[in-house]
Amino acid sequence: MIIPQLTSDTLSWLLQGDPSVSWQVERDLMGEKPAVYNQTRSRIHQEGWGKDLLSRQDNTGSWGGGLYGPKWISTHYTLICLARLGLAPDNPQVRTACQLYLERLYCQTDGGINVHAASAKDPISDTCVTGMALNFLSYFRFSDNWLGNLVDHLLKQQMSDGGWNCDSYKGATHSSFHSTLSVLEGLLSYQNHIRQDQALTKSREKAHEFLLRHKLYKSHQTGEVVDLKMTRFPFPPRWFYDVLRALDYFQAANAEKDQRFEDAIELLLSKQKQDQVWPQYRGPSGRIYFSFEEPGKPGKWNTLRAYRVLKWWSGEGQE
Repeated sequence: MIIPQLTSDTLSWLLQGDPSVSWQVERDLMGEKPAVYNQTRSRIHQEGWGKDLLSRQDNTGSWGGGLYGPKWISTHYTLICLARLGLAPDNPQVRTACQLYLERLYCQTDGGINVHAASAKDPISDTCVTGMALNFLSYFRFSDNWLGNLVDHLLKQQMSDGGWNCDSYKGATHSSFHSTLSVLEGLLSYQNHIRQDQALTKSREKAHEFLLRHKLYKSHQTGEVVDLKMTRFPFPPRWFYDVLRALDYFQAANAEKDQRFEDAIELLLSKQKQDQVWPQYRGPSGRIYFSFEEPGKPGKWNTLRAYRVLKWWSGEGQE
C-alpha cells in the first residue's frame, strides 16, 4: 500500500481556502503551534462559511425556523456544522442556541434528545440525534448537568453487538452504522471537551469492534458492500455514515492500527484523483443555505480529511 505524500502545491491550495479548512490544515497536516492555527481559526466568525451560517440565525436564537427540522437548515444541523468548521466554543450566538435547544428538546423521561418533545407522538428519545447533540454541545463546552444525562442515556442504549441503533426500541437487533458513528463522535467529543471517563472509553472500544468486524462498510457475513452511498464522501455528512467520516473519527480518536482498516484505506486511496486531491460528493437531498463546495470538483474538505487520515495510518509525526 503506497501512501501518497502531500505536495507543496496541494498544501498551498488547501491554505487558500476558507479559514475553517486552513486552520485544520495548519494543525493537523503542518503541525503548527496553537498560536498559529488559533489565529486563523479566530477568523471563522468573521468571514466565509462560518460568518454566512451565523448571519442566518433568527432573533429567537434558532436557525431555519426550527430546532431539528427542516433538514438541513435547522438549529441542530447548523450547530453540528459549525462545530465541524471549528468555530470558537465561546461564541455567544451558539451558546444561546444550545440553551434553547436543550430547553426544548431534552427529554426528562429518559435523559436523551427527543425531537417530538412537544407532543406524545413518540415518547422515546432518538439515539442518533442524541449522539449528534452530545457532539456539538460538548464541543461548545456547554457545561450543563444535562450532558451527563445524555451520556448515561446513550450508554444504556448500547446494543449487544457493540453499536447503536435508533430503532432498537422497535425491535432492531443489529446496530446501525449511522447511529453508531454519531454516538461515537458524541462520546469522543464529551471526553475531549468535558470529562474523561474510562467507562466511555470501554464503550467506544466495543463500538470500534462492531465497525471493524464490518471492515467499516462491508457485511460481516458476505463481505459485500453494505451500501454504495457509504463509499461516497459528501461534506458536511449530516447524519449519514460514510467511510471517510468513519476513518476521520478513528484518526481523531488516535485508534490503534488494525488490519481490518485496510479495505477502507484502500477505498480512500482509490478515490484520489490524478491531481492528488479528493473530489467533493453530492450530499443528501434537502434544503441547504449554500453548497460548501461543488460536487465533482476538487474538494478541500475531503482532501484535508483524507490526508490527515493517511497521516494517522502511516504513523507520520507519531513517536
